Amino acid sequence: MKTEPTRALLSWSSGKDSAWCLHVLRQKRDIEVTGLLTTFNQDADRVAMHAVRRELVRRQAKAAGLPLVEVELPWPCSNEEYESAMAESLAIARDDLGVSAVAFGDLFLEDIRRYRDRQLEHWGFEGLYPIWHEPTRKLAMRMIDCGIGAVLTCVDPNQCPAEFAGRSFDRQLLGELPASVDPCGENGEFHTFVFDAPAFERPIPIAVGETVERDGFVFADVVLSDSGEAQAH
Repeated sequence: MKTEPTRALLSWSSGKDSAWCLHVLRQKRDIEVTGLLTTFNQDADRVAMHAVRRELVRRQAKAAGLPLVEVELPWPCSNEEYESAMAESLAIARDDLGVSAVAFGDLFLEDIRRYRDRQLEHWGFEGLYPIWHEPTRKLAMRMIDCGIGAVLTCVDPNQCPAEFAGRSFDRQLLGELPASVDPCGENGEFHTFVFDAPAFERPIPIAVGETVERDGFVFADVVLSDSGEAQAH
């Protein structure tokens, strides 16, 4: 008897790990990604931490050919408010999309995975981690070689040089990262926006605009480009 694949949402930060995770999952016959799940800061109308504009995330979902489940969060947002909004969105996705699992692009942070699994179990979902414990330097190079195009949208200047904000995530950048910085930014050293990926039908034309310091982080604003091409620093 043929077994139906597990229908899953992919937690979508707008960054490279999420995009790579989608690429990996689409090669698995036992998992069907039916939508992308993204949390937005209602006040800023942007993805939390990555500070990516909502319109760009919608363009990513369109390029991936998937619906976007948008989770609205107040700012500031308590754990209770976050968990309530997430539970409500997942319940709707279960009814509308038939999902029973949520996939994440996490790599090695055990405490975050335990938190996710505890909450998902409480809500009646399974957690999937298709790139868990991948060696991050090799993974970063493989992402680049396989067509992931991304720019750094947020940098923690206490861990990574502030001037890296707005730069392309490429082999040159990997070669210039301090030894203490994880090549995939898994410890929060930096966050990215993906404008091209194997799972996209076409690249998203972007330009890097203003760079600002806010709340102890350095953010590079990514906007849609009129030129039709990606323009990173």
